[in-house]
Amino acid sequence: MLLSMTGFGKAIVELPNKKITVEIKSLNSKQLDLSLRVPSLLREKEMEMRNTISRRLERGKVEATVYVETLQGESALQFNMPLLQAYKQQIEEMASSLNLPLPADWYSLLLRFPDTMKNESSTAGDSLDFEAAAKALSEAIDALMQYRATEGAKLQEFFAQRITNIRNLLSEVGKYEVERVDKIRTRITDNLAALPQVEYDRARLEQEMIFYIEKLDVNEEKQRLTQHLNYFMETLAGTHGQGKKLGFISQEMGREINTLGSKSNHADMQKLVVRMKDELEQIKEQVLNVM
Repeated sequence: MLLSMTGFGKAIVELPNKKITVEIKSLNSKQLDLSLRVPSLLREKEMEMRNTISRRLERGKVEATVYVETLQGESALQFNMPLLQAYKQQIEEMASSLNLPLPADWYSLLLRFPDTMKNESSTAGDSLDFEAAAKALSEAIDALMQYRATEGAKLQEFFAQRITNIRNLLSEVGKYEVERVDKIRTRITDNLAALPQVEYDRARLEQEMIFYIEKLDVNEEKQRLTQHLNYFMETLAGTHGQGKKLGFISQEMGREINTLGSKSNHADMQKLVVRMKDELEQIKEQVLNVM
């Protein structure tokens, strides 16, 4: 199955007082280029999370972000009752000592003092937080891999069509080969005939002409290009990590097409070569996205 390096995944895991969200996106890259951002709550698990991402995604420019959102409620934000009691007791003692009246509005007075509200969430995560973060990370990676597989299926269809197009263009080369040789032979003999009073050895001319035409023969290039096309499709059907190999095969295909163009010496054949190059360039661009 072909996998693309492009993908996106997101997962959310909720706890009684927290919501942990993991987002991962990836683009193409020759190696794994990982950027991971985690909150201080999960800092001690950062290396473990990096290892998980590296093991499962393997290649690509990967950006992963972990968000921890505290859910407001009784478990998250509470009155600091011991401190409020201490404030109230000290005010009563002060009123008694200084012979002052007690405040009419205790609520507004006490809540003005610092730290009367406390947040139960800690700056360090516990085992429940770590388990939830690991679960969210795994689910986000699963979603990204599914995205990669979907994009990979589209790429596979794209490559198959481009290879078919090159095969069809290559099959059209044959119909110009006889015409091309005849034109070359006619051009040489006509040019010699146009020279006044020039004597030449016809047997030697025939030998040189055969040698020249053999140099322009494209059968080997056609055979090698066909082999490369077949190998590309075989590799495409592989199970894993085809990207780099497909890139190498594309380079070899390009060499044969270029040689075919330099030997063609025929306008219509050169047009076919240009169209083959166009198909191959599209393949090369998209091969960069393959795992």
